[in-house]
Amino acid sequence: MSISHAPPNPPSADISGTSGSGHPGKGTFPGLQPVVPASARRARVPRWLRRTTGPLLLLALWQLLSATGVLTPDVLASPGRIAQVGWDLVSDGSLPSAMATSLRRVALGLLFGTVTGTGLALFAGLFRIGEDLVDAPVQMLRTVPFVGLIPLFIIWFGIGEAPKTAIITLGVTFPLYLNVYAGIRGVDTQLIEAGESLGLSRWGLVRHVVLPGALPGALTGLRYSLGIAWLALVFAEQVNADSGIGFLMVQARDFLRTDVIVVCLIVYAFLGLLADFIVRSLERLLLQWRPTFTGR
Repeated sequence: MSISHAPPNPPSADISGTSGSGHPGKGTFPGLQPVVPASARRARVPRWLRRTTGPLLLLALWQLLSATGVLTPDVLASPGRIAQVGWDLVSDGSLPSAMATSLRRVALGLLFGTVTGTGLALFAGLFRIGEDLVDAPVQMLRTVPFVGLIPLFIIWFGIGEAPKTAIITLGVTFPLYLNVYAGIRGVDTQLIEAGESLGLSRWGLVRHVVLPGALPGALTGLRYSLGIAWLALVFAEQVNADSGIGFLMVQARDFLRTDVIVVCLIVYAFLGLLADFIVRSLERLLLQWRPTFTGR
């Protein structure tokens, strides 16, 4: 009778690189090392600090050039002088009053332009007859510089608030129209077919498929429109205005006050940045369903 001798079982090895007894074993698998992205191994700098570094460096360079006399006050006032003038304008109430007037004009123009641009885009994007009737005239009108229409607006509406609101409305309408129209026509046809196969009606398709698909383009158009609204406001408030930030700039130009002009420009930039921040917050709120690349 023969007795078979089975080879002894090799010592078990785990992924931690130790033998069954808990001590490093010879011939065992090496321990797994966690893979850390290169971006995570770099020293992390707070994002707010990175975003403010550029403006702070520019401000320091500006102050240095002013202190050394490279920039004279009649060419460009120093940052310290501008800060003092801004405080004076806030203290006497002239800057808050001008800001309120300009914000009211932008709000009215943005409201009318949003309604007009979105309505035309929906009509042209959802219906072929709407595209035939609306798209060609809009494409022709958007190539006309809205600033060149100021004389006509003055003749039509006078020199009050109406031409200023009309200029802003015209500037807002076309970017919003183009982006909303492109967003509607950019919806994937397979999504439309899927909605039809699920039994959605025409209005159901528009509500649940087309409009959500066009929303990213609409918000992008709104951001463009806000930027153009502030640009149009600058031109609008040069037209026989007796209030607003543009009126302060005209007065400062007549008296060669570069400090007041720069204060007004900073206010324009701040208000535009605030408006863009609001729209970007809306994007994060309304487009949570859309994963996007946020940079590394």
